[in-house]
Amino acid sequence: MTATRPRPAGHVLVEALVAQGVHTAFGVPGESFLAVLDGFHEHREHIRFIACRQEGGAAFMAEAQGKLSGRPGILFVTRGPGATNASIGIHTAFQDSTPMVVFVGQVASDQRDREAFQEIDYRQMFGPGTLGLAKWVAEIESADRLPEYVARAFHVAMQGRPGPVVLSLPEDMLTKATAAPVLPRAVPAQAWPAPGALVQLRTMLMESRRPLVIAGGGGWDAEAARALERFAQNWQLPVANGFRFQDTFDNRHRLYAGDVGIGINPKLAAHVREADLVIALGVRLGEMTTSGYTLLQPPRPAQKLVHIHAGPEELGRVYAADLMLQASMGLAAKALETLAAPPVVQWAGHAERVHADYLANLEAPAVAPMDLAVVMKTIQRRLGDDVIYTNGAGNYSGWLHRYVQYPSLHHRGRTQLAPTSGAMGYGVPAAVGAALLHPERHVVNIAGDGDFLMTGQELATATGYGAGRGAGKLISVVVDNGTYGTIRMHQEREYPGRVSGSDLYNPDFAALARAYGWHGEAVDRTEAFEGALERALASGLPALLHLKLDADVITSRTTLTAIREAARRAGR
Repeated sequence: MTATRPRPAGHVLVEALVAQGVHTAFGVPGESFLAVLDGFHEHREHIRFIACRQEGGAAFMAEAQGKLSGRPGILFVTRGPGATNASIGIHTAFQDSTPMVVFVGQVASDQRDREAFQEIDYRQMFGPGTLGLAKWVAEIESADRLPEYVARAFHVAMQGRPGPVVLSLPEDMLTKATAAPVLPRAVPAQAWPAPGALVQLRTMLMESRRPLVIAGGGGWDAEAARALERFAQNWQLPVANGFRFQDTFDNRHRLYAGDVGIGINPKLAAHVREADLVIALGVRLGEMTTSGYTLLQPPRPAQKLVHIHAGPEELGRVYAADLMLQASMGLAAKALETLAAPPVVQWAGHAERVHADYLANLEAPAVAPMDLAVVMKTIQRRLGDDVIYTNGAGNYSGWLHRYVQYPSLHHRGRTQLAPTSGAMGYGVPAAVGAALLHPERHVVNIAGDGDFLMTGQELATATGYGAGRGAGKLISVVVDNGTYGTIRMHQEREYPGRVSGSDLYNPDFAALARAYGWHGEAVDRTEAFEGALERALASGLPALLHLKLDADVITSRTTLTAIREAARRAGR
């Protein structure tokens, strides 16, 4: 891969990816990057191209592999419709702080700015910035500079707050010959927190009585997670995880407080509000993690706030924190564990109460005929902790987030793949991407009926590339309540008796799975689930279990009946 003989730029691009350690790229083929597809064929012993069924699904697969590996997931899409279809996964990578590099085919250079067939200006479309879709967008006009752009894309995607980068590839540029050598594997620069700020943070801890850590975000690795655990133990700090980053801290640890996100444990919400010091480590403190900016009141929270984040643009964006530290998560947690703790802290009993409230939240009243709390606990009991869970958006995810206890990523690697962007359709392709990256691990997707049908065609991708046929099994659990549950819940609350547009008409999901070459089975009662799970595991195929849920059981905490009654009492 170090030869400098002239070869097509499309081949050089593939060589550059191999030099970055890339072994898998996802996409939907297009005529705008035929030269790159030929490069994948040329170097097929080193890298594979996974042809997906729709660009949104391909983008979610690439994003999932970026989450799991910490290196950029790779996506190739064609111009126009391909790019617009892919934008949902690029937005997810941006909001989830996931490293990703996206290559978009472009019209030939001599046709630019004429609104040629499927032409879009991607620098305008993906608009880099704090509220854009990508960290950096560029068009490669010179074949000789292609390796330079690729290397820069990897650096930008991984450094600071991780995120997606988009490179536009004019069709004629890819066919030109170049002798440009590829550049070495990118290693992201790391930032260590300022020593003086660490001294100030220690002082704030010493003065605190009810401190709380909220950890999450992108950029974590196993060593950083271990360091966070040691920091928490040294200071006996209760640790909560940010929205859909529940594998940042071991959920079975005696200092674990729970997840701060949608459907938050009311007692944990009270603990956040009553804290006198909140250390936000790696999280963005966005709408979901702050319960609509209510747990921490902007711009100046009642709690003392320490915000530690890799991206300088995040610090001070919403909250005027008492202390702001820009640092990479790989080093921030290691710095925190060096802070000398006193022999005894004054909040040890408080930390025990916080964890006890988390344990109490794992208990739930029985629900018939289908109890999703039992389903989640059964999956974890039967498959153990070395499972990657995926989900998209919808109320059904509340059972997964509440009842599965995630190990810290320093034990098993990432175990939770879920979009903080709230993207529907994420779970199925994310599960396929995870199963292709880790064939030795079980991968379980929990999907709603509306969520599943947005990207369910990617079951064909799993079948075509053998996902879920190794030691690790790929299982999709489809929760079918015949409605867009989240929307129905809000309608019943805000417009009782005026339901509109939220009913769903579904196929036989088990039969659909079998048509794709999967094992498929329907389950209509709780006591039948474990047997169905055993048959799925024994089938030798990826498997789909179709669960019927009464629409009245709308969340893990309430029912539509209760919501209607509350609306009636409120006079709505």
